Amino acid sequence: MGIGELLLLGVGLSMDAFAVSVCKGLGMKRATVSAGLSCGLWFGGFQALMPLIGFFLGSIFAEAIESVDHWVAFLLLGLIGFNMLKEALMPEECECSQSDGDLSVKTMFIMAVATSIDALAVGISLAMAGNVPIFTAVTLIGLCTFILSVAGVGVGSVFGSRFEQKAQLAGGVILILLGLKILLEHLEVLP
Repeated sequence: MGIGELLLLGVGLSMDAFAVSVCKGLGMKRATVSAGLSCGLWFGGFQALMPLIGFFLGSIFAEAIESVDHWVAFLLLGLIGFNMLKEALMPEECECSQSDGDLSVKTMFIMAVATSIDALAVGISLAMAGNVPIFTAVTLIGLCTFILSVAGVGVGSVFGSRFEQKAQLAGGVILILLGLKILLEHLEVLP
């Protein structure tokens, strides 16, 4: 995977964190720089950590499933992408509330883990894809998530939740396309 693809992956993975950050911004009377930085650090840090863990877990099993690794990567990325699309297209169960502005350690830890579980599966996919510079990948994923989370708090406080659904749709499509690209490269349909 090249830098462009890794950057797209970072953007795709960061869409859940962006959506949650928008809700955080909506829940604040006034979004501050420190609130944006807090969201960025929590979400960006976990989005970088989880694929690294997944990569090392996937590397342990890579040899055992080498003949089907491209299918595993395709299925994991596809499932995560389709789940993001499904969540984006489902009617909202509840709107963002004033309590969404809570930046306590407990709340942020839970939200950071929840938004980065899919990144763990992506890390496994990256191990299966082979020839992925994992430290470059996790750095780009973390930076993308940090930047978009900080921006999400600002967007939420200014514009409301208009961008939440579009962000999840874009993230889902990106992950599905990256999974398809990995599969097609391994099947030698793409160079």
